[in-house]
Amino acid sequence: MAGHGVSHGLDVAAIKADFPILDREVHGGRLIYLDSANTSQKPRAVLDAMDHYYANSNANVHRGTYLIAEEATNALEEARAKVARFIGAPASREVVFTKNATESLNLVAKAWGRANLRAGDVVVLTELEHHANIVPWHQLHDELGIELRWLPITADGHLDLTEADRIIDGAKVVSFAATSNVLGTMLPVRRLVDAAHQAGAIAVVDASQHVPHAATNVAAWGADFVAFTGHKMLGPTGIGVLWGTSEILEATPPFLSGGEMILNVTKEGFTTNDIPWKFEAGTPPIAEAVGLGAAVDYLEGLGMDAVREHEVSLTGYALRTLAERFGEDLCIHGPADAAERGGVMSFTFKNLHPHDLTQVFDQHGVCVRAGHHCAKPLMRVLGVAATARASLYVYNDEADVDALAAAIAAAAEFFSF
Repeated sequence: MAGHGVSHGLDVAAIKADFPILDREVHGGRLIYLDSANTSQKPRAVLDAMDHYYANSNANVHRGTYLIAEEATNALEEARAKVARFIGAPASREVVFTKNATESLNLVAKAWGRANLRAGDVVVLTELEHHANIVPWHQLHDELGIELRWLPITADGHLDLTEADRIIDGAKVVSFAATSNVLGTMLPVRRLVDAAHQAGAIAVVDASQHVPHAATNVAAWGADFVAFTGHKMLGPTGIGVLWGTSEILEATPPFLSGGEMILNVTKEGFTTNDIPWKFEAGTPPIAEAVGLGAAVDYLEGLGMDAVREHEVSLTGYALRTLAERFGEDLCIHGPADAAERGGVMSFTFKNLHPHDLTQVFDQHGVCVRAGHHCAKPLMRVLGVAATARASLYVYNDEADVDALAAAIAAAAEFFSF
């Protein structure tokens, strides 16, 4: 892979040019953005699509009979159809727009969970989970008395399936991330879904770190619910997705009430709208959906197989570069093989606190997140309070990785005695 050239079908130099923010300077140097697991940057195509919507078709949806209201409704539903196609959903009516993945997972726990779980029922999670896929189930534990069980991880950051059948036996829900936001570990989604179904449980997949980085087919996964967010896949903030099978969405009561989720209201009660609108109370995030649709167009233009190949290649380069330069002073958590992980690299360096590291990185224009990454149970398993986390995406190249290595060396020199 060339530093500014074509990488496995991706012209990274051309891609960088599509992102206006990457033109700006930080502390006298170029901006090197390595925090896409936190939020991705937005291409001009997404910014333009949202501007065009507001400048030309801004109106509320599903309630106006005039031209621009129809245009707005069509724009929202076209975005839904694009998302459905992008994730291999059998029908666009199975795509529910939410505020983010956190709201999607809360919808599953609070709407489906409250209707279907009772005291003593078992929900299985993994030690890799983000707080958004832990706390809603903790709340049901406190509210309903459900039991939580945990699938452990191995020392090298893989999911330990040795006792999976025993742990999942008798469960009602198995909920897990497709890709870890800390370790980058890619979980065996289909295997876990099958294990859940064999035990009589539903399978819920948090795919926020997977959908932006690899081809996704929810039908092939066979899951019951899949949640992800738009802002990590080049789209805007304020838009998330919950996909569910038609059968389970039809059987799930609404989460929030009001607006488009209503079909009829009388003094005696109300009837809910059809799916997906049953779960989209109030005015939906219209411009954000338009932006997400444009992000889907952009990623499809790149090709998700090429996106994944680029990520594996660049992650492999990063793992080799950092290991050769810093040896045992640098500990990168998670699988050693780039083909088994996403482009997320959480690391500790010597005895330096990650916040100190990233402050030095910032002086070199390198944006890296530090902290517990909303995964405190995993931090305790790893035996660390926090890590620094660099995460790669389509607009990163070898030069960005080299800049990270230089920033780590600068931090080592700054904090040396």
